[in-house]
Amino acid sequence: MRRERAAVMVAGLLAVAMLTSGGATDASDERIVQTAAETSVLEAGTSGSALEDPAAGEQPTDADAAPRAPEPGSSEAATAEPGVPTLTEPERDGGSVAGDAAPQRIGVEESVEAVMSYDGEESQTLHFPGAEYVKIHFERLLLIPGDYVTISDPLGGQLLRYSIDPRLGAPESDSESTFDGGTGFWAMSITGDTAVVTLHRTAGVLSELSRYGVRIDRVARGFTAEERAEYIESRREESICGRDDKTDAVCYESTRPTEYAHSHPVARLLINGTAMCTAWRLGPSNRMITNYHCFSTTAMARRTEIWFNYQCVACGDPTLARSVKTVGAQVLRTNRTLDYTIFTVSDFESIREFGYLELDTAGAVRGEEVYIPQHAAGRPKTIAIDSDADSRGVCQVVDPRYDGYAADTDVSYYCDTESGSSGSPVISRETNQVVALHHFGGCPNSGVRSDLLYQELSDLI
Repeated sequence: MRRERAAVMVAGLLAVAMLTSGGATDASDERIVQTAAETSVLEAGTSGSALEDPAAGEQPTDADAAPRAPEPGSSEAATAEPGVPTLTEPERDGGSVAGDAAPQRIGVEESVEAVMSYDGEESQTLHFPGAEYVKIHFERLLLIPGDYVTISDPLGGQLLRYSIDPRLGAPESDSESTFDGGTGFWAMSITGDTAVVTLHRTAGVLSELSRYGVRIDRVARGFTAEERAEYIESRREESICGRDDKTDAVCYESTRPTEYAHSHPVARLLINGTAMCTAWRLGPSNRMITNYHCFSTTAMARRTEIWFNYQCVACGDPTLARSVKTVGAQVLRTNRTLDYTIFTVSDFESIREFGYLELDTAGAVRGEEVYIPQHAAGRPKTIAIDSDADSRGVCQVVDPRYDGYAADTDVSYYCDTESGSSGSPVISRETNQVVALHHFGGCPNSGVRSDLLYQELSDLI
């Protein structure tokens, strides 16, 4: 019986090895590549573009070099590949649009060598002092049926489980994952600076299986506080207008409970492991919205983690609440000029509890008081309500018909934002509906008008 079991195990593992080395390539590509025929398609111009989704996709790993949407009407805007942002930096009034018109870089990717095998190490601890998060790339995950790997923080409060390379069809008990078009896969991130990876194996392992196991070859990890400060200092920031009046979202839990409650649908995006933007639930169904310049293809959506409840547990306490994380699934529609991407997530039920926001179909009014829940610079959620740059001391609409990528497409305001705030909702304090999708800094800062977004997206929401 022991010999028969060994033969069955080896045969099964050899079959999996053949799949991972080439046999599964076509099936994997079919799942990853999305054609224009599978997406919602609008007319060109200010309407959503047809989506072509090569697996290579765009990879915004550095905010300074991240894709930027071109000026409408330019030759680049007319000839650029659909769904793939270009590197043109837009200008407004003769100057560059400020820092938060590109995905915010919040981490780095590093090479590592960590192996767990059936005749060697069963656990590896990957520690990066001060890092905000750790995201592990498995070059190889080849296990005996019934065995699995876990990734956790040192206390076990966060726990991920993987039993097979998900491209081969993982069971529901396995955690979600992301892909970058190369070999292997990326596990979901662990918040904090340490990830403990453990191989859980069956008893009586045979020597024939010694070549199987787990190999980790890369890690994406968040900046330390010092690295973040150095990076932000190196950029030209023009989005904080006067004093920085943003406050941790949880500080408004009792003083401004309505505004606090409407911050729950706002989430942080972790794009390709090292870049970020802000996004939020739009409507009651499985719909999320962010900026086009954050990502615009299904391939990139599937490389993006969505973090809900990424905020401090109490006002003045830097301890983080437990986040709920899922992965992007499909881009439904995207538009350069109006700088939006609407997409779905893979595990909608896990985020349903956070509620949703709605668009104001009439649009903003001059002088209307607003607030912006956001993940500025990738930090835990803050809300911009007060503003020392406004005469009444609170954020308000300066111009409801402000020039964005085209004439009169934006709403302007002096609410404080930063790189990473891109994709945040600008919410009316009167209706608690969204009047703009934030995308530009510059003081005044600006976002795309909600009435224009509603005209584009009403059939989807």
